[in-house]
Amino acid sequence: MNPWRPAYVGLGSNLGQPAVQLREALGRLARLADTRLIATSRLWASPPLGPPGQPDYVNAVAGLLTQKEPRDLLVELQAIEQAMGRSRPPVRWGPRLIDLDLLAFGGETLDEPGLTLPHPGLHQRDFVLYPLAEVAPQLWIPGKGRVSTLAGEVEDRGSRALGE
Repeated sequence: MNPWRPAYVGLGSNLGQPAVQLREALGRLARLADTRLIATSRLWASPPLGPPGQPDYVNAVAGLLTQKEPRDLLVELQAIEQAMGRSRPPVRWGPRLIDLDLLAFGGETLDEPGLTLPHPGLHQRDFVLYPLAEVAPQLWIPGKGRVSTLAGEVEDRGSRALGE
């Protein structure tokens, strides 16, 4: 059996009822076998990164402990997306019902087809770093730095914590 390792998942939605979608996805993460949901950030609203004219996103980060391998966890995340009705947007960074990204997995670095760790855009995105800093401020992102430092240096594109 594999040892327990930390993993961090970014969640996002800007279709339907985004906050409801994120809460459902968090519930599904909590039910994954060989995985424990140990921390969740607040919900954050942010302007879309992609094409104009789409609604703002709601984002969050989940901190997990898992015995799964990174690829196996990614497959589980994709299964949750599919079960929740996600379809690939016709344009890159287009609107989506649910998006689950494996941001970091322990201190591992991977560059395989379909899986890069840490997530390649993590260090440039306020909507990822702000909620990640709530659950893992001391997390070291290989090749980039500590999450708390990165969150303080990233361009603020207008992400804001939502009142719960």
